[in-house]
Amino acid sequence: MKLPVVIVLASGRGERFLASGGKGSKLQAMLAGKTVLQHTLAAVQASGLPWHLEDSGQAGMGDSIAAALRSTPDAAGWLILPGDLPLIQSQTLLAVAAALQAHGVVLPSYAGQRGHPVGFAADCRQALLELRGERGALSVVRSHAAIELPVVDAGCVHDIDTLDDLRRAEVLLLAAEQAKTGQNR
Repeated sequence: MKLPVVIVLASGRGERFLASGGKGSKLQAMLAGKTVLQHTLAAVQASGLPWHLEDSGQAGMGDSIAAALRSTPDAAGWLILPGDLPLIQSQTLLAVAAALQAHGVVLPSYAGQRGHPVGFAADCRQALLELRGERGALSVVRSHAAIELPVVDAGCVHDIDTLDDLRRAEVLLLAAEQAKTGQNR
């Protein structure tokens, strides 16, 4: 069985992060000893799915998605994951990948809120290649029979756009680590 490729989008300018007082790229901001992007990539790598980091500096999200697809022409599908989701769990990536076996577009949701990664089957390829500009793949989601996949992963909806988001993520990460440590005793 051929697996979908996780596309990690890392070309954004992070203007809201800078406007909130952040310094430099939000993806390089430190979070519990690692960068935001390192946390995201760790979850992707832990999933065992093939992946591609799209950091070629495209003008908008649509351009980034199209560039990533051009770099992964033989993929069985794609999971589009913004690089600023450091709390995403590898189990969520695997659940979306599994759901793609039976559905054209898969939208994970947590507590009724849609999140990422959004999964696209191979038959969405042409529509994704035609994306341009700031808008992501919403037009492709709307034009296909998308399903919503409830998950138990708040990390799929917790992106880093501001310094406050970064602080909240740190609290959540530390709480998760303490919970793990308590379970391992």
